[in-house]
Amino acid sequence: MIFNEEFETLPREALASLQLKRLKQVVERVYHTVGFYRKKFDEAGVKPEDIRSLEDLGRLPFTTKQDLRDNYPFGLFSVPMSNIVRLHASSGTTGKPTVVGYTRRDIETWAELMARSLAAAGLTKNDIVHNAYGYGLFTGGLGVHYGAERLGASVIPMSGGNTKKQILILQDFGPTAICCTPSYTLYLAEVGEEMGVDMRSLRLRVGILGAEPWGERMRKEIESRLDITALDIYGLSEIMGPGVAMECIEGKNGLHIFEDNFIVEVIDPSTGEVLPDGQAGELVFTTLTKEAFPLVRYRTKDLSRLMREVCRCGRTFVRMERVMGRSDDMFIIRGVNVFPSQIESVLMEIEGLEPHYMLIIDREGALDTLEIQVEVSERIFSDEIRRLQNLERRIAKDIKDYIGITAKVKLVEPKTLQRTEGKAQRVVDKRPR
Repeated sequence: MIFNEEFETLPREALASLQLKRLKQVVERVYHTVGFYRKKFDEAGVKPEDIRSLEDLGRLPFTTKQDLRDNYPFGLFSVPMSNIVRLHASSGTTGKPTVVGYTRRDIETWAELMARSLAAAGLTKNDIVHNAYGYGLFTGGLGVHYGAERLGASVIPMSGGNTKKQILILQDFGPTAICCTPSYTLYLAEVGEEMGVDMRSLRLRVGILGAEPWGERMRKEIESRLDITALDIYGLSEIMGPGVAMECIEGKNGLHIFEDNFIVEVIDPSTGEVLPDGQAGELVFTTLTKEAFPLVRYRTKDLSRLMREVCRCGRTFVRMERVMGRSDDMFIIRGVNVFPSQIESVLMEIEGLEPHYMLIIDREGALDTLEIQVEVSERIFSDEIRRLQNLERRIAKDIKDYIGITAKVKLVEPKTLQRTEGKAQRVVDKRPR
């Protein structure tokens, strides 16, 4: 189902024309209303009138998360506070939180984009949406909520936590869609099974899952344990919240970026060079319709690649591959660049391992070390010690062969690694600072 046929199926030429018109408006507005952008543009030697084509976007400087923190809390807003109707903020776990403002029109735009996303997952006004994303300053809960209401669907504003009650609501209210992180979806399945609930017998048919990187093996695990179709959604608070891009139920192969609202680029995270379609790099977004908090060439740190093959759903927007990790998630072990997603892809190809793991980085003397703790299934854990040792050796060998690092592997009992109700925490770095 396509929610907004007019824009979601625009011919590419018409879409490019619309993007250029909106880009010129955004650049003009931020130059005259946001001191940060005026200074940055002047330093780069570029004026709003210099933007005559989409290719001229590359002349503009990048915006980074540090820029947002340096202008905390409201320094990048382009409208007065009297026009702001909503504030959201990131958790600020690595520094000051990034604060995002919305005008009334921004909220309406966001609801539209989320309605498009839910429609891409096959939802209609006849569906009941169990929303287990967190409400509050985090954008996930309210973003999904407003989008589902715009679509006309019924919303259960469950938020995160209280997992056993979530299971009861899933049974009693009969929702047909669930929205939360992939890792929490698996945790719900685990808890439900422990409660004696047949999770495959629920009315759920689709999961709209995001806010953390996840792979095909986890998708299959979720689909198997809940008997649903699991789809990826992408967004980030700074750009809008959820609803920047969405996987469609027809393709299940890349997420459609709503290009009438955003221009996307992929750059080399080291050099800032714009990369061609199909090449993996860091996603960079320019917002085209945001009033309160427009961003120009915002570096997301998320790693992906763009695909322009036509999707059979009829949407003409470019697609992005599922996020494979973050450039700032990368850690270096004895000179080798490693992403958690690389390790996950190796682990998930080995029979008997659960999709729950932890990476412990430490230092012995002058050398960095990596320990991989991974849960095994009940059947495997009850095997004799020799078989478990052989499995540990096989995992270590595969990690060495595919990634090029030596790691200690520790198999742990099922359900012993910590579960989270939000984004999964996969890496613990114990190295002295």
